[in-house]
Amino acid sequence: MSSKVCIITTVHRPFDTRIFHKEAKTLAKAGYEVTLIAQHDKNEVVNGIKIIALSRPKNRVSRMIFLGWGAYKLALKQNADVYHFHDPEFLPWAKRLKYKTNARIIYDIHEDYVTSIKQKRYMPFLIRIMLSKMFNSIERYFSRGMIKVLAEKYYQHRFLEGNTILNYPVLYGNSEKLEKEKKYNIKVIGNNKLIYTGNVSIDRGALIYPELVKHISNVHVYIVGKCNPKIEEWIYEKAEKARDRIHIDGKGVIPFEKILSYYKSNEWLAGLAIFPYTEHYHQKELTKFFEYMQAGIPVIASNFPTWKKLIEGNNCGICVNPNNSREIKEAIDYLISNPDKRKIMGMYGNKVVREKYNWGIEGTKLVNLYKNILN
Repeated sequence: MSSKVCIITTVHRPFDTRIFHKEAKTLAKAGYEVTLIAQHDKNEVVNGIKIIALSRPKNRVSRMIFLGWGAYKLALKQNADVYHFHDPEFLPWAKRLKYKTNARIIYDIHEDYVTSIKQKRYMPFLIRIMLSKMFNSIERYFSRGMIKVLAEKYYQHRFLEGNTILNYPVLYGNSEKLEKEKKYNIKVIGNNKLIYTGNVSIDRGALIYPELVKHISNVHVYIVGKCNPKIEEWIYEKAEKARDRIHIDGKGVIPFEKILSYYKSNEWLAGLAIFPYTEHYHQKELTKFFEYMQAGIPVIASNFPTWKKLIEGNNCGICVNPNNSREIKEAIDYLISNPDKRKIMGMYGNKVVREKYNWGIEGTKLVNLYKNILN
């Protein structure tokens, strides 16, 4: 009889790339009986994974107060051998699961929430610092005795006993995702196009990209990712007369299949990740790096030491000072003037992802972790 795994998320959508397409599919393929509890419209079975629907809350407060309790009650009914949860707000309920069952409890930590809280600009600075310290204590208390899985390397110092299973991309080829992407029918022509994918915010360089089109003639920037209408308005305002060379596809969560369509629709000049310095991002290996690399797109990113080691160390892009517009322009001009160098960078990026930075390797680590904890 196969072991039962119950994956729980009260925040993410059920078909989240890490949760569903990487972890749940990998565990199901390895022979585990996998159930996923998440916000969804209906109960259904997809790719052999049983999805149990949580009702969608009216707002964030409602989600944090009531949805955890609902997920906890559903989780108890599964009588799972392993409960694998993904959201820090579920920590108290996971602690309760630990006491109520004989199951193993896995806390999958997607990022360093301590530094992330410090970047919540909608809160006063002192409140952010206070909440960050409070969360650090709460997270350490509730997660004691749980098995920890870290999605990134940069916060290993906070969880020395954690198991690092990195959020590297699934290698794609003639897959179902490439079939699905055809429906988007995106056409982009030319090689003076720069692309940014992912959530759009000031901390992620949203106000740097309009400066590129304003000061570099004929360059277009495509921004693909969830974008607040106010941020979108600021981007267009900052671009001034060059606003027609900023293209934002930012309504809601963008399906990964659509992002793939963008990657494959054009020979992009570069993929952008020019972030201003923040405590949270400067050590974090961004998922978009590996997506650009796999697609054979050179990367232009901030010159943070961790990022520079990854990008320039693998000869797949150029790192620049995010506060130096001249340096950014020189990097773009260099790629425009050197198509052969650009092609080599793309080839190196694709090669290193296929050999080293991919989910095939990380998925094996996940399966081995499960074997160890269940034995």
